[in-house]
Amino acid sequence: MKNFVVIVLVLCLSVSCKKELVKQPAKLIEKDKMIDIMYDLSLIEAMKYQHPVSVDSVETSPTAFILKKYKIDSLQFSQSNRYYAADYENYKSMFDEVGKRLAVNQRAVDSILKIEEKNAAKEKKNKLKDTLKDKIKRDLKKMRLDSVRKTTRLSR
Repeated sequence: MKNFVVIVLVLCLSVSCKKELVKQPAKLIEKDKMIDIMYDLSLIEAMKYQHPVSVDSVETSPTAFILKKYKIDSLQFSQSNRYYAADYENYKSMFDEVGKRLAVNQRAVDSILKIEEKNAAKEKKNKLKDTLKDKIKRDLKKMRLDSVRKTTRLSR
């Protein structure tokens, strides 16, 4: 029984003395704001791989632009990112939130692209109809002129 009490006491002390791996920085970015920053940085990274010319043509650094947008500096972002990354579960939940937001936007973009494709197909179809109508009209005029010419030739 004495050993059991010692083991329980040691376990309680080891669990209660949770050591922070990274100390909380003085200017910690709030979790929601950090998720917004991570979301914007994810979009920029995606743009780099999808359209590298569009990102390279910008004179300023996209990351610097995001940091300026949220009125933070790179050191503050780095320290906050390191602090949040120290707690794996919390950091994973933040990235899951970013992933959800990206998925929602992806569905919205996909639906817009489908609508644009349908409109383009409809427009192409209408243009083809108009082209066919114009061709038929020209052919009819030509046929009428030809028939008028033939009748005038025959009557002479």
